[in-house]
Amino acid sequence: MFDNLSERLSESLKKISGQGRLTEDNIKDTLRDVRMALLEADVALPVVREFVKSVKEKAVGENVGKSLTPGQVFVKIVQGELEKAMGDKNEDLNLAAQPPAVVMMAGLQGAGKTTSVGKLAKFLKEKKKKSVLVVSADVYRPAAIKQLETLAAEVDVEFFPSSVEQKPIDIVTAAIDHAKRKFFDVLLVDTAGRLAIDEDMMGEIKALHAAVNPVETLFVVDSMTGQDAAVTAKAFDDALPLTGIILTKADGDARGGAALSIRHITGKPIKFIGMGEKIDALEPFYPERIASRILGMGDVLSLVEQIESTIDKEKAAKVAKKVMKGKGFDLEDFRDQLSQMRSMGGMSSLMDKMPGMGKMSEAIKGQANDKQFTQMEAIINSMTKKERKFPDVIKGSRKRRIAMGSGTQVQDVNRMLKQFMQMQKMMKKMKGGGMMKMMRGMGGAGGGMPGGFPKI
Repeated sequence: MFDNLSERLSESLKKISGQGRLTEDNIKDTLRDVRMALLEADVALPVVREFVKSVKEKAVGENVGKSLTPGQVFVKIVQGELEKAMGDKNEDLNLAAQPPAVVMMAGLQGAGKTTSVGKLAKFLKEKKKKSVLVVSADVYRPAAIKQLETLAAEVDVEFFPSSVEQKPIDIVTAAIDHAKRKFFDVLLVDTAGRLAIDEDMMGEIKALHAAVNPVETLFVVDSMTGQDAAVTAKAFDDALPLTGIILTKADGDARGGAALSIRHITGKPIKFIGMGEKIDALEPFYPERIASRILGMGDVLSLVEQIESTIDKEKAAKVAKKVMKGKGFDLEDFRDQLSQMRSMGGMSSLMDKMPGMGKMSEAIKGQANDKQFTQMEAIINSMTKKERKFPDVIKGSRKRRIAMGSGTQVQDVNRMLKQFMQMQKMMKKMKGGGMMKMMRGMGGAGGGMPGGFPKI
């Protein structure tokens, strides 16, 4: 996300270095570049105008201290304005209500609404320790009801059954009654996808809202629609008292216009951001962290949280203990590392959050893409237990069998073994205490990147 904007802003901010003081003259060209970068990122024009005006007012006449360069001062100002445009701070869901706290989801068809209900249910259950019930009031699409039932089973929350023969108000009223009797903390209500211009359907969701009176009404919107996302959210906000926004498919949006426009146009906070298709790829929206990512400074806090919540610490500790005792690092340990990295969203997700990695992300993705990790896992899975324990036995005929079993070529097997050997050498150096230091540094993350990844 924000790749294009990050690149353009980085280039424009370089021009300001070498000045002793920020003046209207020496920031003129940089401001023009910042303006163009925001417009190319599909940020709404009123937002761009206000952003540039505010940066200019704060920057002109700003004295540069001995510890900071003009470039650093300017970046600090730009970062502050990015945060302000997106809402200053994270705004949590307000679930302080007599249980069940009803959360209604609204949005256009195809915005990822039903998937977001599943993701939010998982988030509330695991991070907020809430008991969650989900229900679909989408009586126009039987597949949506079935999809939500499947997602509920996947994240292990209860699904309240509904059918296309029922009326949305009757479905949700019955679900609320069930939630009260069974003492659920939260009820998530999925509604039918609709077009903002469809007056009949907008009338229906208004009536449902009035009957249910949810504590949160979240608008789910596809970030890849750019500033149109903000315009659509405004149309829904005129019809419904929205309390917040969930921005989906942000991992596929290299521009970021929606994130920077939506708060300004609607006045409503972005509460969550969807960063992938996986069921756990929903993050609370922190403007300061996103601003840091846009400026290529990474997002260390999110990275640490991701590692803490994803890594199997018990398994990592076993590997550490094993290596410290000099018992060696085998292909099964290597496979576990690959699997854990994939569960954290893959290499590209990790790199997006690492400071200074923004500019080199694309180059590295070419060397170490996530498909390569999947292929390496497949190769290891095609080996016998003995081969995984003692890789030295893997010679010609075994390599051909492994390649055939994993749907790869012998050269792919050779490459994977070479990368494993590099990792094994690194692990040998960690013997006798060094490994534990590395583990603590990674928050218990079972070692670093697989050997040979990435070559920076």
